[in-house]
Amino acid sequence: MCTHCVDVAAMRAAIARRSVLKLAAIAAAGLAPVTSALAAAAKALPKPENVLSPDAALDRLMKGNARYVEGVSRRHDFKHEREPLRTGQNPFAAVLSCADSRISPEFCFDTARGDVFVCRVAGNFASDDVIASLEYAVQVLNTPLIMVLGHDACGAVDATVKSIKDGTTLPGHLPALVAALSPAVRAVAGESGDVLANATRRNVALNVEKLKTTAPILDKFVDDKKVRVVGGLYKLDTGRVELLA
Repeated sequence: MCTHCVDVAAMRAAIARRSVLKLAAIAAAGLAPVTSALAAAAKALPKPENVLSPDAALDRLMKGNARYVEGVSRRHDFKHEREPLRTGQNPFAAVLSCADSRISPEFCFDTARGDVFVCRVAGNFASDDVIASLEYAVQVLNTPLIMVLGHDACGAVDATVKSIKDGTTLPGHLPALVAALSPAVRAVAGESGDVLANATRRNVALNVEKLKTTAPILDKFVDDKKVRVVGGLYKLDTGRVELLA
């Protein structure tokens, strides 16, 4: 087993021991029933190292991207992760990403299985289904961070720009993508610079704001500072993720 795997295993064991001792102390003090304390200890999280604050989760995500950019991604021990992940998951981040085959959140943030809860759709926009999925990540899995991840040269945004400019209707179900991405394209009309680049950034910003303010679950977790929602832009030429203000 590699050094990283040994370190993670030791970390998990230490956290598990601290959790048991803490729960036992609480139970002994009469602040919780002994049975509840033991039940909580028995139901250990599959990846205790993923229990992070929103800021710490973002820091870990960006450090993983730095390794990916430099070509020094870790060797992840998928074999020994299977058993603990068989009974549950507790990802430290959720990523709403474009469906573009060149963008893979698990790779570009150098994460293992069970680390990142990923929703993907062309144009990385928050549809009702995506929102419901992210509500599950936050409410049930206690995920502390959500990132909306766009990328340069996005085909879905580009198609929307051309559809609006030319006044054309795309075939099949593609008009649904145009409808979802049109607010970003129209919002940057008249701005200087490249329309596609401006619309891509605005699309990320609009969906970050949408997730922050969507009731009744996400907005409450954000207001209580239990969850942070951020935007990022993946650069195809370098692999670097730029955080957007």
